[in-house]
Amino acid sequence: MPVTTKAGSAVMKGVHKTVWTNMPNGNTGDPQSAPTFNDKSVHVTGTFGAGGSITIEGSNDGVNWLALHDPTNAAITLTAAGMREILENPLWIRPNVTAGDGTTSLTITLIQRGARV
Repeated sequence: MPVTTKAGSAVMKGVHKTVWTNMPNGNTGDPQSAPTFNDKSVHVTGTFGAGGSITIEGSNDGVNWLALHDPTNAAITLTAAGMREILENPLWIRPNVTAGDGTTSLTITLIQRGARV
């Protein structure tokens, strides 16, 4: 499965932003490791194309990936632009574009906040 690279930056003290840009159908994102940032939210924008879908996944071993959940315990799978808070705090997080067509091009922004100091 092709992998989309990520770009990361510090937003302010204790806050980090990771962005995967122009993800097409069939790609996963280069996994982000940020277990020290216990509060996380994900924002998905872009063109979903016909039947487009993206799932935010987590793993503690980098091999076995599972859908992450929002605070209502719903799997974070989007078929339209949206933002969700992430309930779990796994070692690794990645986006996975699971459906779409040739026009699918999504940008995923992961905001991670650590403990207040």
